[in-house]
Amino acid sequence: MATLKDIATEAGVSLATVSRVLNDDATLNVKEETRLRILEIAEKLEYKSSSARKAQTSAENHHHLLALYSYPQELEINDPYYLAIRHGIETQCDKLGIELTNSYLHSYQAELKKVTGVLIVGKPSPALREVAKALTDNICFIDFHEQESEFDAVDVDLARISKQIIDCFISQGATRIGYIGGEDEPGKADIRESVFVEYGRLKGVVSTTDIWRGAFSSASGYALAKKMLARGDYPEALFVASDSIAIGVLRAIHEHGLAIPQDIALISVNDIPTARFTFPPLSTVRIHSEMMGSQGVNLLVEKARDGRALPLQVFVPSKLKLRGTTR
Repeated sequence: MATLKDIATEAGVSLATVSRVLNDDATLNVKEETRLRILEIAEKLEYKSSSARKAQTSAENHHHLLALYSYPQELEINDPYYLAIRHGIETQCDKLGIELTNSYLHSYQAELKKVTGVLIVGKPSPALREVAKALTDNICFIDFHEQESEFDAVDVDLARISKQIIDCFISQGATRIGYIGGEDEPGKADIRESVFVEYGRLKGVVSTTDIWRGAFSSASGYALAKKMLARGDYPEALFVASDSIAIGVLRAIHEHGLAIPQDIALISVNDIPTARFTFPPLSTVRIHSEMMGSQGVNLLVEKARDGRALPLQVFVPSKLKLRGTTR
């Protein structure tokens, strides 16, 4: 990029003269041919003033991100995990001065102005993918990833968490472990359940008769636990897919007159704020879901800035927090 010194050297004048000419200083006493020569050299060298460069940089750095949520907004009420993801996205956009538009469950409006990046939160449907790809190739999945994807992703390693929970229960003496979870797609197990069954069978502590699946809500957890307990034959430990589900499970176990963790031990996932205040306090795996949202924003900005072509997959850390529902 040309500088004032480059122009001054080629024109054979001082830096001060070049600066005053380019800034239209009316008090400058200089020959017309000198002034024209300076302007011609500046144009030839494609010189831009500092204010012009700042304006260009500001325009280039302006981002308008579209967050496409694959679920209805009501899900945030039933599970604070999803609310935390959105909060992370909004907080980071506000911090970086980024314009953000949120869209839930295919409510995207075609009249949206040009976006520089799209966040897809949750498992995307084919239609949602097409909406995003029609807008930009700067796309990042959040709370979802797939092998050999062309897009960035920020997720948590749920497969590792499932194995960690089984190992924890086994270390506490459990020989029969059940699962109560939800589903993103009707009739399909998510990665937590799939790995739980596979790894649990390998360890000899899991049977398909102890797998219960419904929705990701406290009401579903309550209903599923009631059905399980009504059989009279239940596992001594439960892996519950989310804290919201676990709250319903706890209520059902209490109503059945069983002691926690003496009769049934529980470990769930997410570590929502209320997990510490259940009775007993809920053992759970802390997932930094807010960080998932903020890191998704960072990936979009970084890719747009650097022109990175290689897709990245980022896994946020998790930590098992043992409290009163485990032995």
